[in-house]
Amino acid sequence: QVQLVESGGGLVQPGGSLNLSCAASGFTFSYYFMRWVRQVSGKEVEWVASINSHGTQRDYAPAAEGRFTISRDNAKNTLYLQMDSLAPEDTGVYYCERGVGLSRGQGTRVTVSS
Repeated sequence: QVQLVESGGGLVQPGGSLNLSCAASGFTFSYYFMRWVRQVSGKEVEWVASINSHGTQRDYAPAAEGRFTISRDNAKNTLYLQMDSLAPEDTGVYYCERGVGLSRGQGTRVTVSS
């Protein structure tokens, strides 16, 4: 069955960095558009970044543009999100998704606090 397992979250100080990973299995990863979404406290899930199946097209939400980088390694069936210049408002649970809502992992929690 389809599995998406996120990792790499944790506690980081403002201005710090984290690199999230999403290990995919149960489907042909290289065929799919993938994206990261997040849920910050008290808000609905919001899109963060997306990448096409070949990794040649990347798009970012305004809040992520210039600070986050989405990438993928199709040989390793893994999606990444490099997050730099983190701010307290980035605190939340980050999920990877196959397609737009086809499948979602269990999430990894990111806390940005001093």
